[in-house]
This record gives sequence, structure tokens and C-alpha cells, in this order.
Amino acid sequence: MSTLVMKFGGTSMAGIERIRAVAQRVARARAEGHAVAVVVSAMAGETDRLVGLCREASPLAEPAEYDVVVSSGEQVTTGLLAIALNAMGVPARSFLGWQLPIRTSDTHGTARIRAIGTDALRHAMASGTVAVVPGFQGVTAKGRVTTLGRGGSDTSAVALAAALRAQRCDIYTDVEGVFTTDPRIVPRARRLARITYEEMLELASVGAKVLQTRSVELAMKERVPVRVLSSFTDGPGTLVTGEDEIVEQELIAGVAYDRNEAKVTVVGVPDRPGVVAAIFAPLAEAHINVDMIVQNVAHDRPITDVTFTVPRTELARARTALEAHQAAIGFERLLTDEKVVKVSVVGVGMRSHSGVAVTMFRALAERGINIQAITTSEIRISVLIAEEYLELAVRVLHSAYGLDAPQ
Repeated sequence: MSTLVMKFGGTSMAGIERIRAVAQRVARARAEGHAVAVVVSAMAGETDRLVGLCREASPLAEPAEYDVVVSSGEQVTTGLLAIALNAMGVPARSFLGWQLPIRTSDTHGTARIRAIGTDALRHAMASGTVAVVPGFQGVTAKGRVTTLGRGGSDTSAVALAAALRAQRCDIYTDVEGVFTTDPRIVPRARRLARITYEEMLELASVGAKVLQTRSVELAMKERVPVRVLSSFTDGPGTLVTGEDEIVEQELIAGVAYDRNEAKVTVVGVPDRPGVVAAIFAPLAEAHINVDMIVQNVAHDRPITDVTFTVPRTELARARTALEAHQAAIGFERLLTDEKVVKVSVVGVGMRSHSGVAVTMFRALAERGINIQAITTSEIRISVLIAEEYLELAVRVLHSAYGLDAPQ
């Protein structure tokens, strides 16, 4: 009997009727001969409500108690799904994080899974019982409840699949799989039958919201096949797997974008060794992630400009950190721009094909879209452009790489 882990997100669990629909999917998987473990998120909007209550009680809520509150949404849906399954005649049992246990680090709010106890789960599943487990939560070695951060239920599901050595981890969401780009911008975007771990990880890191980045990292490390499916329609979904499992690779898997970008230009920086380190040290101390970096070449004067991007939500803190060190760094002034976006193309085919970058640059240039910064990895090219050109850029690049579905 193969083991299957099924994970259902907040929209899938939003109300009793949807929970009953989830129970029917779980029952079908069990009838097909799988030993099933289910990981659930809180109902859509519930975690935000609980976070709001914590902030209302205290703007500086004690982290451990904050985790007790915000993890309770998953406890509710875990119990409700077990109730719905039993009412259908499918034996089911809830297992909370502390009962297994799901051992995590003690960093409340962003805990990392260390180990998962599976004895109780295996015993229940061997007898035909569906095990229902809350995502997003765990417990420290000292017995305190922790949460894994937003999107943590995906990570919970993949970690459980790895611990159980499951055949696959099926993640049900509100989309039919992984598409070549956002179908809301490009109606002719195609659902991908398969995508590599590396491509999915890059897409998730540059703005695609289908899977949480940590869950993809863990799936790649543990070699857990992950299938992304819709909770609301029947279909094959998209399988996220190793590159060796895909017979014929496409040059580009998809086009992604990220609106959470802000550009910072440090003007009039002395052109001497160590000055770039002096710029980024205060940002590192403030735990602000820096993405794209461009340093202009100094010509007539021994000064230069350094441009980089930070998350838009961190722009104010980044500016404060740099201004506090202006005298030490020696720059003249700061320029910032929040009306920018990052657009990326991703594909393992880049490793073996030339001309990918020039296709991107030429397609954008032909539409008058100026590139403000560029970063690359082995299988990704990202550009920073003005926000007003976002949708045009995505459509143009999608067509330039032949990703449009046939009419």
C-alpha cells in the first residue's frame, strides 16, 4: 500500500461545505488503495484574524503566546475534517503537532522543522485510518508551540511526506497547477504537466505564489515528488520532480514577476576599496535582504553610484539604516523609487542554450521598456523595470519564448 500525503490550503477549507468536499477527495484517495495523511491550513482569512487579535491585545505580543493564538486556526480545521470524514464512514483521527510530535527550532514565528515522530501515524494509517495533521505548527524541545511562518503548511506537508517516505505529496490549492505565467495577465498561459524542483524554486523565489519557497527547497533536498492540483476542479495538475524525470526540457518554463521591489541609489559614493561593504553592512545588521546590485563605473571623479533593490516593505527601514551611517560611508544623497517591478524568465534549458538573454533584452527594447538592473542565476534572468510596464513585459516575454498556448 502506497502512502500519500494530501495538503489543503485555506481556500479549500473555507467553510463546512468545502471541508466536506475535501473529505470526499480524501475518501476517493483512500478507496484507490492509498494510506492517507492529510495536512490542512486554517480557513481562509482566519490566520489574519488571529494575528489582528494578537496585535489588538498588544503591539508587542510575547512570541511564544503569539504562536499559541495564531496556530489555533489549523487545530479547528484538523478537527472539523476528521469529523466530516468519520460522518462519511471513513475512519479518521486528528493528530496535533505536539502529539506526534513535530519537533522544531525555538524561533517562534519562523520555526524550522527538525524531526517528525511518525510511529502513531503509521500505526493509524496501517489500520485504514486517515491521519489529519495541522500544518504551520510544531513544538519545541521544551514543549512550547511554534509556527513556521506564512505558507508554512506547504512545508509541513512536504516534511511529513519525507518522514513517511510517501509516494507523493499532493498540494491542493485554488489553481489548476503551475502555469507558464499568471493567467490573469496572459489568458493563453499554459499549465505545465511537469516542472523541475530547480525551476519551481526559482519561480517561487521571484514572485510565483503557487508554492512556498521553503517547501520546494525541502522537496528538492528529500526528493519528494510534489503535485499541485486544484481543490475545485478535477485535473492532472503539475508534477514538481527531479530534472532526470523529465524526458524533454523546454527552454523556458515560465515568466514570473514581483511587485514587492523598491530601488535605492546611493549617490556620490567614494570610489575606494571597502565602500560597498560599508553600504551593505548596516542593511545586513538590520536583516534587510538586498537583491539586484549595480555599481556605476567612475570616470572623471573618484566617486560612483551604487544602485540596489530591497523589498518595498523594507524601504523605510533601509533608508533609515543608511542615513544613520552617511558620514561613515561618505555618500552625497539617497534616491529611492517604489514604482518598479522585477520580471524574471526561468528555465533549466538555459544551461544548454545560448541567446536566452538577448531574446529577453531585444523583446523588451522593441516595446520601449527600459531595463534598470539585471541579475542572473544558472537558470534565471531577472530585470528591473518601471511598474507601469509590468503587464506588457510579461505578455511580450511570454510570446517571445513561445510559451503561448495554441488557439
